[in-house]
Amino acid sequence: MPQYQNIFTTVNAVGPVSPGVALGHGNSPRSGKPALSYWLGKLGNAQIGPIYLGGLGLASIIFGTLAINIIGFNMLAQVNWDPVQFIRQLFWLALEPPPPQYGLGFPPMNQGGWYLLSSLFLLMSVLLWFARVWRRARELGLGMHIPYAFLSAIWLFLVLGLFRPILMGSWGEAVPYGIFPHLDWTTAFSLRYGNLFYNPFHALSIAFLYGSVLLFAMHGGTILAVGRYGGEREIEQIVDRGTASERAALFWRWTMGFNASMESIHRWAWWFAVLTTLTGGIGILLTGTVVDNWYLWAVKHGVAPQYPDVFPPVTDPALQAAPTGAKP
Repeated sequence: MPQYQNIFTTVNAVGPVSPGVALGHGNSPRSGKPALSYWLGKLGNAQIGPIYLGGLGLASIIFGTLAINIIGFNMLAQVNWDPVQFIRQLFWLALEPPPPQYGLGFPPMNQGGWYLLSSLFLLMSVLLWFARVWRRARELGLGMHIPYAFLSAIWLFLVLGLFRPILMGSWGEAVPYGIFPHLDWTTAFSLRYGNLFYNPFHALSIAFLYGSVLLFAMHGGTILAVGRYGGEREIEQIVDRGTASERAALFWRWTMGFNASMESIHRWAWWFAVLTTLTGGIGILLTGTVVDNWYLWAVKHGVAPQYPDVFPPVTDPALQAAPTGAKP
């Protein structure tokens, strides 16, 4: 019989269903009768419900639905309302921001007005959901780690669609809604400002992104590896030390020379994840507003080398004098 490997065989916890802790005054009631699901239990907790939506959650869903519908119907209109072509071309369809000539004004609906309206609804949806997360954390007596992490992602969202376009004086600087058009915007943005890879805050963002992946993989792999000794019951391992924590700590001391604690690994992972979007937003905000060309900035500050002039200089034909006798 093969040894127990919980990376392949998950433990589906099943027990008495619970409605959750009592809610304080002013909260909407939870809805739905809690039930158990075997297959959803493969992904996480087997209990489904009860669901708490509340006024903030309901308002967030309404505004989010309006935003998605505006984007979707604009894309559908681009393929003459053909659902087959909508599905086939979905990755290439986009709702584009207004052209630059409209600045920060409100353009005609078909020239970016729908984009601004959907962006407003999407912003309201995200901010309402943040308020919901904050209030739920307060109500349950939790720390503010989850709302602050969400706020870091919202910071990057606001930089791309609100703060930077305002500083640049044009809604046309915002990111289009669409899959491939979004990627095309990213590429064009990098080329326009001298290669974003020379942006130090972009470099920090990528380092924290890859670091987050590494930390979560290391932590997840460690807990799964000692799951046969009850390592997934981290609180019990902290209060009543057993073999799982000692084996995990010993492995990393042997491997790296030190080991994280049950608490510190989560602090590391939280900071790395939060700093990914925080530093990324700073880098985007500085691009075009403070630094026009990141490659030239890197050369000036000794980060990138000055490439040699291999080819002779090219003269702009518009600056050359017209031949004798030629009409201007």
